[in-house]
Amino acid sequence: MENNHILEMRGVTKHFPGVLALDAVDFKVQPGTVHALMGENGAGKSTLMKCLFGIYKMDQGTIILKDRECHFNSAADALTAGVSMIHQELSNVPERSVAQNIWLGREPLNSIRLINHKKMITDTRTLLQNLNFNFDPAARIASLSISQQQGCEIAKAVSYNSSIVVMDEPTSSLTENEVAHLFDIIRDLRSKGMAIIYISHKMEEIFQIADDVTIMRDGRVIGTYPINELNGDKLISLMVGRSITDRFPPVESTVGEICLEVKNLTAANPRSFKNISFALHKGEILGIGGLVGAQRTELVEAIFGIRKTVSGEILVNGKALDKVRPQDAIKSGIGLVTEDRRSSGIFPLLNVTVNTTIASLGNYKKKIGLLDHKKLVSMAVKQNKQLKTKTPSMNTLVQNLSGGNQQKVILSRWLMTLPDILIMDEPTRGIDVGAKYEIYTIMAELAKQGKAIIMVSSEMPELIGMSHRVLVLCTGQLTGTLEKEELTQEAIMRHATQFS
Repeated sequence: MENNHILEMRGVTKHFPGVLALDAVDFKVQPGTVHALMGENGAGKSTLMKCLFGIYKMDQGTIILKDRECHFNSAADALTAGVSMIHQELSNVPERSVAQNIWLGREPLNSIRLINHKKMITDTRTLLQNLNFNFDPAARIASLSISQQQGCEIAKAVSYNSSIVVMDEPTSSLTENEVAHLFDIIRDLRSKGMAIIYISHKMEEIFQIADDVTIMRDGRVIGTYPINELNGDKLISLMVGRSITDRFPPVESTVGEICLEVKNLTAANPRSFKNISFALHKGEILGIGGLVGAQRTELVEAIFGIRKTVSGEILVNGKALDKVRPQDAIKSGIGLVTEDRRSSGIFPLLNVTVNTTIASLGNYKKKIGLLDHKKLVSMAVKQNKQLKTKTPSMNTLVQNLSGGNQQKVILSRWLMTLPDILIMDEPTRGIDVGAKYEIYTIMAELAKQGKAIIMVSSEMPELIGMSHRVLVLCTGQLTGTLEKEELTQEAIMRHATQFS
């Protein structure tokens, strides 16, 4: 094979309104390798892969697959040519079975051209067994955990017998054991000559699994390197174009009086959290840690009024909330940045202005009841400017922004409600190292202003680097409270596994 490359993308250029997303990008991949594609949010990684997969049409450029020039006008064309893609956002059909999802649109037929359900189940079972997945081919997708749904997506990609599989943030919803299992699958596929293009913001993963790394920045390729020529500092510097000497900014706030008290809070769902009590102080960043199933998200959503409780009290500045509903929480000065910005954070088909202002419309009414649109837009522009949100314009659909900039829009939304307490559930999930640092800097500045922050995080370095204290949950119980000087990964893990 010419130059031993299974794939070459030459001079790929792609424009969106007001944005040059890809600027004459060259990208090459060898067979039987894991090729990591890295860069900040908005660098062009996913756009490049969507051009490869036929989702986006290139403005200019050439795709050469196995020494043959290809033109993909759809994902079906790419799949037929031997390119499959596991997207960051799951694309399963929830009410259909695992088998139906895997073979959707290419179901095996019997002699009278009807779907051969028995063969479909048998083929699916064999496929799942080969990948060491232990869920039922007949199970409804909606009944599976997020990680099992991700496994279904992986099985579907493998089922095409593709020569190239693109994996876009495949571990974002997986536990450590599930990540290890995925890496075993990847190594097995690599040993069979398949090329894996692996997009991830998790540097630890890249150094574990990748053979080569291509770094993109601002729609251009900065360089391609064998993994053994890189270390963490060099990779960060190449990605962001600057050196980040410390992963976390200093948190120099003064911790003041109590602003939130949670007393013996118990969820209505008997399998969720029980008898949780803690206090939050002004100027404090209070971390909440724990493993999958610890009920961290359920707890903070109950404080915000999304989930029902059966007992306990929530007090804001010493005053008990009679009703705990989102509108009451907002009136009491509480904001919530949700865990999954795509499904419960952004309004993807609305623009940046609407996404920024939607929680604070009541603050911008004229005397006659109409919205003061001019003032509303002005404040939205000012707030996003303060957070350095990168957007072509305030009229840009928020779904067209990078993940880090979408997160800034959500932060701007809640800051426009003038909260005293900000709950941030996985605030840096799925965003790159540069954008993470910017989010951390915003958090540190808010704490310095006297705002109180509750931060739920699955990343222990993040909990340790940003928190004044960390509450640790395990299976719905508060198993430990660690002060700053006690914070280590071992201490967090010891409390996180106490009841498992």
